[in-house]
Amino acid sequence: MFTIDEFPGREITVQGKNFLYFGGTAYLGLQTDPEFQSFFIANVKKFGTGYGASRKSNVQISVFEKTETYLTNIVGSEACITLSSGYLAGQLVCDYFSQAAYQLFYAPNTHSALYRNGQFIYQDWSTLTDDLLKSLNLLNEKTPVIFLDSVDFEGVNFPDFNSLKSLPLEKIILVVDDSHGIGITGDYGGGSYRYLESLNPKELVVSCSLGKGFGLQAGAIFSSLRCIENLRNTQFYGGASPATPAAMATLLDADSIYPTKRKRLSENTRFFLEQVQNLALFSFTSGHPAFSFQNQKLSEKLEQERILVTNFRYPTSTSPLMSRIVLSALHTNDDIKKLCTIINSYNS
Repeated sequence: MFTIDEFPGREITVQGKNFLYFGGTAYLGLQTDPEFQSFFIANVKKFGTGYGASRKSNVQISVFEKTETYLTNIVGSEACITLSSGYLAGQLVCDYFSQAAYQLFYAPNTHSALYRNGQFIYQDWSTLTDDLLKSLNLLNEKTPVIFLDSVDFEGVNFPDFNSLKSLPLEKIILVVDDSHGIGITGDYGGGSYRYLESLNPKELVVSCSLGKGFGLQAGAIFSSLRCIENLRNTQFYGGASPATPAAMATLLDADSIYPTKRKRLSENTRFFLEQVQNLALFSFTSGHPAFSFQNQKLSEKLEQERILVTNFRYPTSTSPLMSRIVLSALHTNDDIKKLCTIINSYNS
């Protein structure tokens, strides 16, 4: 474990030593961007540092609705609601479908934001598919709901979602965590919603963190107007404090920054793929800047060369070790060349 005293950008300092950092989830590098920060600081002065009132309050701040309309247009859904975090957004959706009318199926690698402790997670899509089809053949009145992550870091789901295409989706509700897609994948950073909607599921619900692609502490849920209104009318939503208004306003104000950052991130990802020689070391998703691996010695080699990557057990101390190289819009070509030189010289 490394303890630092500032936000981890492309470089971090640990005990007086400088390291290149290829970890975390700050894909666009917005958190340390001076222009982005100036928007946020100005909005903190206008809206305050936090907002503890319910969104159901008799006093409403207009920036929430404005931001939700903006996000709806980017993603391509009918409606959207925002919350204080992506995890809370996922838990709201999980709570909503934890009713007797639904039968829940959790795909491999589904993030814990979408379930509670003790939930059964399928280890492979073939078994999930068999069980789901058996359930449909029973002609019971329960509607099947499939929960999955869009970006599963193994290249199974995004971008083509082939595992879904053999299913009778017109009878199935899809709940998708798009936290690692929103802001960086899809047209205008809209993530996977439009593509998933084209598969014509019975209902589509997409939840996400806005902290990864948009660099702001908040979460969001996208779906039909009917579904969003149902979620809005729950005690779960009404009793929770919202995201800070300053964060919502900054998301709007920084609209002109995102395209340039996404372009740079795409260029960095392409450059990495050109430079690295042994892609077989990694599991990765086409069009995404994260490269997972299961080789502790490689992590140690990179650390010896003053490069730190994501490398810890997640989400609990007994979970498998998660090792991942994450590119961001902040990295330079020289950063990536150094990383790839070390990887290319590594002998497992």
